[in-house]
Amino acid sequence: MYLYGSVTLLCLRGLPTLLQYFPTPMDSSKTIASSALPLTDRQQKVLDWIRWHLESTGMPPTRAEIAAGLGFSTASSAEDHLRALARKGALELTPGASRGLRLKGTPELAGARSSSGSLRALPPESPGLPVVGRVAAGSPILATEHIETHVRIDPALFVPRADYLLRVRGHSMRDAGILDGDLLAVHRSAEARSGQIVVARLSGPGGDEVTVKRLKRRGRELMLVAENPDFAPIVIDPKRATLTIEGLAVGLVRGGKGW
Repeated sequence: MYLYGSVTLLCLRGLPTLLQYFPTPMDSSKTIASSALPLTDRQQKVLDWIRWHLESTGMPPTRAEIAAGLGFSTASSAEDHLRALARKGALELTPGASRGLRLKGTPELAGARSSSGSLRALPPESPGLPVVGRVAAGSPILATEHIETHVRIDPALFVPRADYLLRVRGHSMRDAGILDGDLLAVHRSAEARSGQIVVARLSGPGGDEVTVKRLKRRGRELMLVAENPDFAPIVIDPKRATLTIEGLAVGLVRGGKGW
């Protein structure tokens, strides 16, 4: 997360195809750079998995996700490991928040800061990132009539680089931290992997719909899944609708008044 004037930037990373975590050896001196006490092998494995989840999804895991990912019998087992890691200084916990944890010593996104350490400014001639509002059926997302304004934020603050900001409408992605009125930073891409948050276009007999959802593949079945239990998954029937990936979510801009 970065503060850019009065704007909060929440930067995400691309999501992997893996639905399970297969740990690889890591340099523990880098993984726990802020930890004053050594970790057990199991604690290191938990910490590595949390780091993988953060880099993959852009948000901390819940206790239930940690338990499922590492094969613990209950979420309380994950909680015990988190408390042990917090006592050793490897992470910080926020009471009462399901995703309330932060790794210490987590590196910043490459390219986000200048050599002086300050957030890199845009050159004067750069308009910044276009803000896309409602998208008309059948027309490109970046069509001139869809662009409401530009926000002077460096696209390289996001990884991969952002191409535009999409104004979020509704609450279907609430539990992923994507709220109504946020500006979703999007990297243009026609391809996505299972688990990634995407901007998708559904084309069918009733016209086009552009939506932000998490893409899931289950066998040959494709689904667009909301991050809110009030919204049912959208199962793609290729006989009735065409799914086009318009881009990948790489971050959020929140807090700009009047955008």
